[in-house]
Amino acid sequence: MNAAAMIGSHDILLVTLDTLRYDVAVEAMDRGLTPELQRRCPGRQWELRHSPGSFTYSAHQAFFAGVLPTPAAPGTHERLFAARFAGSETTGAQTAVFDAPDIVTGLAQADYHTVCIGGVGFFNKQTPLGCVLPSLFAESHWSTALGVTSLESTQRQVELAKCIIAELAPDRRLMLFVNVSAIHQPNCIYVAGARHDDKQTMMAALAYVDPWLGRLFDAMRRRSPVLAVVCSDHGTAYGEEGFHGHRVAVPAVWNVPYAEFVLEKLG
Repeated sequence: MNAAAMIGSHDILLVTLDTLRYDVAVEAMDRGLTPELQRRCPGRQWELRHSPGSFTYSAHQAFFAGVLPTPAAPGTHERLFAARFAGSETTGAQTAVFDAPDIVTGLAQADYHTVCIGGVGFFNKQTPLGCVLPSLFAESHWSTALGVTSLESTQRQVELAKCIIAELAPDRRLMLFVNVSAIHQPNCIYVAGARHDDKQTMMAALAYVDPWLGRLFDAMRRRSPVLAVVCSDHGTAYGEEGFHGHRVAVPAVWNVPYAEFVLEKLG
């Protein structure tokens, strides 16, 4: 897509489905558990990409620098966004390039109102480290109701987003970032009686998230056309090669689902 041509006319939506594995995302879509995502994914399926980081902080630092997950195929792949960097081989004519240290600041300089709705601990603003990523944005939010232990976290995130969208002047462009926390451990809370996270409990969490993302997409497109990116920041291992969790170099962590699409304005 020609992201450079959309700056100024389209709102920007970046949703990270924190910790979502590619194989779980694909199986959930194949089983019809994520209809809202399926109807918007190009070809009605997820694209396999490689994350630039193996855990939330490193991956999001890369994302905000314009380094989104990379297509899982050899070659040079032109990026949607970039902070200007001499010698970049992945910056092309259709890349939205900003003379800024990160794309959030670049979009703010282009008169976008930048909003972060946090989810996992790296967005909680309770410690200096937890302030680093939210501080990039003009407006940022986090509470325990939006966090990993809340059964209604995605609902609360979307309801908050809808309030922010409703209050923003129609002619002001918006860059909205949402870090969806529900899929992150403990995702076993979405399966009655489950005591441990696994691929099935992760899938149940994703099925919970899906209809709320549909409501978010509709709220966004009521005010403007939207350039949307929905992806995972990294996966997590459930025993593969003896590993559990993330911050490890195994396919379950590096392989992530990715989709980019345009939401046309309603009406």
